[in-house]
Amino acid sequence: MLTEAARMRRVSIILILLLAASPAWSGAWLRDKGAAFVSTAVTAFKEPDYGYDYKGSFYAEYGLREKLTLGLDVEEHRDIYGHALVFARLPVAEFEKAGRFAAEIAIGAHHRQMRAWALYKATLSYGKGFQTGWGNGWIAIDAALEFRTHDAVYRKLDLTAGLLSPRLINPLLQIETAYQGDQPLHWRIKPSIMIRTKDSPTTWVLGLERNDARKNSGIRLAIWNTF
Repeated sequence: MLTEAARMRRVSIILILLLAASPAWSGAWLRDKGAAFVSTAVTAFKEPDYGYDYKGSFYAEYGLREKLTLGLDVEEHRDIYGHALVFARLPVAEFEKAGRFAAEIAIGAHHRQMRAWALYKATLSYGKGFQTGWGNGWIAIDAALEFRTHDAVYRKLDLTAGLLSPRLINPLLQIETAYQGDQPLHWRIKPSIMIRTKDSPTTWVLGLERNDARKNSGIRLAIWNTF
């Protein structure tokens, strides 16, 4: 029979291999040297007056070194507003069973229609894997300061949790919040399912999005690929 230490090592190895499949919890985990990840996603909302509203995103990571991951984060809400960031992620601390921390620095720009401004972001991420009766799980917490040069400083706190198992379908939950000065709290909740066949480098993510700005929910589809 496996000892407790051996079981924990096996769980850690499985998590490291599987956690490379998604940006949803990657803030505290780095890519292996030479490994790459690409995600594309689209979210559509039904509008009563003019059909559908939509937004798209592109996300990529590459392990430049064992302790340095570089990436690109782009999001566009139709042609009205959006952002593009390049980032670097470094490990901060490793606590074995208690989890790990990593830091990320990003620089880029955001726009509203034809006007654009600089955008800077600093993030501290915590991540931890654990075991359940339904499969291995993880939780990730990202705390960020986002400075928009024409606007203000946004304080962001995001939480991601999910399960990983040999099953075809596994659950995923993302909660995102943003706060600016005396403005109301902005939030987004994205419950999803991850669909992945055994040994496939591709994961399909299908879910819903609900936020503070709308009374209806949107449908979200994402495709994740590892290289």
